Order: sequence, then C-alpha cells, then structure tokens
Amino acid sequence: MHQSRRQFLTTAAAATALPMAGCVGGQGDRASYTGQVLKPGQRNAVFDWVDAALQQVRDQRLAPPRAAYVCSLPMAAGFLAANGIVQAYDEPFGIGAGPAGADPEVAYGVAFAIAAAEAFQQPFLFERIAFLNRFPGSEAKTLGIQWGRRVGQKVLEMRTGDGSEPSKVNYYLGRYPRRTDSLRWRPTGPFYGASPGPAFATFERCLYPGHGKIAPWTMTGGEQFRAPDFHDPASPAFAEEYDAIRHLGGADSRIRSADQSEIALFWEDGPWGITPPGHMICIGVQLLQDRGLDFVDLARAFALIGMTQCDASIFAWDSKCHHDIVRPESAIRVRAPEFGNPDPRVVAQPGWRSYIPTPEFPAYPSGHSTFAAAGAETIALLLGRDDVSFSGRSPDLVLWPQLRGVTRRWTSLSQVAEENGMSRLYGGVHWEIDHTEAVKAGRAIARQAFRATFPRKA
Repeated sequence: MHQSRRQFLTTAAAATALPMAGCVGGQGDRASYTGQVLKPGQRNAVFDWVDAALQQVRDQRLAPPRAAYVCSLPMAAGFLAANGIVQAYDEPFGIGAGPAGADPEVAYGVAFAIAAAEAFQQPFLFERIAFLNRFPGSEAKTLGIQWGRRVGQKVLEMRTGDGSEPSKVNYYLGRYPRRTDSLRWRPTGPFYGASPGPAFATFERCLYPGHGKIAPWTMTGGEQFRAPDFHDPASPAFAEEYDAIRHLGGADSRIRSADQSEIALFWEDGPWGITPPGHMICIGVQLLQDRGLDFVDLARAFALIGMTQCDASIFAWDSKCHHDIVRPESAIRVRAPEFGNPDPRVVAQPGWRSYIPTPEFPAYPSGHSTFAAAGAETIALLLGRDDVSFSGRSPDLVLWPQLRGVTRRWTSLSQVAEENGMSRLYGGVHWEIDHTEAVKAGRAIARQAFRATFPRKA
C-alpha cells in the first residue's frame, strides 16, 4: 500500500529522532546558533524555535531590517499564546484568555510556527512535527495546539497591511523626498559587495526605502524617535568627523589599531549570516538562559527583544530615508569639493575605500548602533543590571575566516553596544553622529517597550 504524502512526512520526521530536525540544524548541529551558546540542560521550546528562525535568516540571506521584522512576528506570537493561558502579563493587542488546562509550551510552539511560516514563507513542517512529537497525547496538548493556532492566526491578521509588503518596502513611493544638496546619498561605484555574498549594482534606490513606514510594535510610529538634523557640511563639526573617518576607517588606515580592525570585522555580521539583530538575539540567549526565568517569563523576554529589534529597524530606516545622508566613502572619494567647507582637511581622496564594504543605503543614523543599543538595553532591563561580564565569538565565519578562534570579552552590556556601534566607524562606513544619535534612540525604544508593552498583572 502506498503511503499518503502526510503519512510519509510524519514517518520521516519521526525516524530522524532529532528534537528540531528537518529544514534547520538541531541544537547539536554545527548550523545551530543557540547551540553555540547554550549550556547543558538549558534547552527549551523558546530557544529551539528562536534557533529555527535565526537559521532561516541565514539560509534566506535576509538583510538586517527584514531579519528584524520576520523574527519579531513569531517571537511575539509565541509569547502571546503562552501568556494567554498563564495570564501573567497584560498586553496591548487584545489576545484574551486561553483555555484552562492548555499547555502553554505547546501553544507557544504552534503559534510561533504559524507566524514564522508566513513571515519566512517556509512551512517549518518537519520542525512542527518533531516539536509536537515531544509531548504525549493529552487534553492539555490538544487545547494548546488549538489555542496556539488561534493566536498565531490572530497575530498574522493583526499585522496584515502593516506596510511590510514588498510592494511597500522596496520603493520610496514619494514618502521620503530625496535630498538635492551636497549631503544627498548616492551609491559611489560598482564595487559594492563582499565575497561570498551579493554584489550591489549601482542604482539610485536604497535598500528597503519604505521599511521605515512599517507599523511598529511598541512605538507610535517610525518617526517617534527620529534623529535630529545632520551636521551642516560646511561646519567645523563636520570637518572634524570627516577627517577622523578618512584616517581611521580607510582600508589602508595607519592609525586604526589591530583591536579596532578586529572589532570592525567581528560586528560586521554581513551577508550570509545572522545579521546584527540576530547577533543581539543570540547574546540574549547566552545571558538569559540560566537566570531562573520560568517559561512564560522567558517567552516574554524574547518577545521584547524581537519586537524592539524590529522597532529599531523601523526607526533607523525612517531616519535614514528622511535625512538621506551620504556615506563617508562617497564623500571622501568624490563629494568633498561640493561641501563648501573651509577646513583644509575636507579634501577629496579618489582612491579611498572603506575597510569593510559600504552598505547600499543612507548613513544617518547607524542601523548597527540602533540594533546594539536597543538589544543591550532590553537585555539589561530584563536582567536588572548592565554590569554583566561575558565573552563571545563571531556566530558566522563566512566572510571573515580570520575571526576563527577569536574570543572577545566584555564587562557590561553598554560596552557591547558601544563596541558594536563603533565598529562601523573603524570600518569606515559611518560618521560618528550616526552612532551617537542611534544609541540614544535605541535605548529610548528599549526603555519605552520594557515599561509599557507587557507589564506584569497586578
């Protein structure tokens, strides 16, 4: 007798006997991200499903803003499903109470999978089967599945029409008027790219010029924390920044230290990898795994991390496209004569190249700095302290094999955020103000979200 397709897939998944087998690597697999940082005995449904999402970010070669968005959907849905059963926290989305006796962990995984399938356009079929096979048949499991499906669908319905559609994010659509003065952003040359990785053609449209108009999770809008105006290009402040980056961030810099060069590569998180928001999520896994959080508290923690990373991306891209500011590479190679700056240090250097690849979107403010500040601040708030000593390795070694075996050490989360953001100056792809203003906004996003989004029930 021939098996049906469903029977075949069920049998195949069961035969693997892997907790999260299928399209992504399991915790013991080299492809796993959370497996790099989890201690023995710390695995659970939250970390398993977060790992599945992060691996899809890598495998689909997603850019940072899109990665932040697609991770936030399932992380929020999973928590809302579990919390609906436990009723530990208030939430602003009107999910309501789940059925009494339902298993919150089952509900988490089902809601996460449904939201992730839509976000990533990947069914996670083997992952769903393997996950549910971990739970023996019971009424609690059945109720958890039913509730998880309901919440997952409700979250997707809630986010329908949120502006994240490709027809909205890939185009300006007149929402961000382009600059016409000397600070205007334009790609400089055809050499953009990193091998292996995509080569960015010379074209006028930046990456995701509509991303800043996506409806946020915790902000009133992408413009709530919008960065203030950039420097006057004829000002002394701009001359100082121009000269600093020209000497520090060039491929052949004589003043950048070996440690600064390592930092630039360590936090680059470029194509074919976890991306900057994914890196901060992994740090969250590393630091929150053994802090005594129960399941719903852990689910809440990663919902907040995911949602604030998403809102950080919305803020950053709104400000980037609103201000439309030139990258150092373009300014130093060709634009300097247009600035009208009397400082003799503002001089063109046609052969100048940034140490790391210059991204194909406006400079101000820094996405890396925003992601890092929002992530570090959210994790610090969840821990109740900033002064946490820990170490880490690069989660991906695709672009920079010279990082193999390199371990960096930090004594606080704020140090992580500062080092991450400064890496973009060492790499020559950002102005200093890009970093400083992004850090202010990232912290503000995290503080507002932590305070107001999921307060504990009285």
